[in-house]
Amino acid sequence: QVQLVESGGGLVQAGGSLRLSCAASGRTFSRYIMGWFRQAPGKEREFVAAISWSGGWIYYGDSVKGRFTISRDNAKNMVYLQMNSLKAEDTAVYYCAAANRIIASTSYEYDYWGQGTQVTVSS
Repeated sequence: QVQLVESGGGLVQAGGSLRLSCAASGRTFSRYIMGWFRQAPGKEREFVAAISWSGGWIYYGDSVKGRFTISRDNAKNMVYLQMNSLKAEDTAVYYCAAANRIIASTSYEYDYWGQGTQVTVSS
C-alpha cells in the first residue's frame, strides 16, 4: 500500500512558477514509478510527467515539455514537480500517482492516487 499527499498548489500569475510536492508513505516507495496528472473542469485527466524509481526514465506530456521538471527523493519518500513559465491553460487539479510497473504514462496504469492539489494560473 502507498498513500500519497500532494501540496504546493495555489494561485500564480502567468509566467510564474510553482513547485508541487508529493509525500508518499509505504516502505516500498522506491520501487514505484511516480507520476503527475492533472484535470481541468470539464476535461479528461491528462498525463503530465512520470519518473522511474531510479530516475533513469523520465517522461513528459507534450504540453509541459521544457517547462516542467519532475524529480524524486527516495530517501525522503518525496516526488516533486517544478512548474515554470506557467500558462492559464495549466490551471487544473494536479494529482500524484504511483504505479508498480516498469514504465507508465496513462492513468489506468497507476495503482495509487493522492487527493489532488489545485493550481490556478491567472492571465
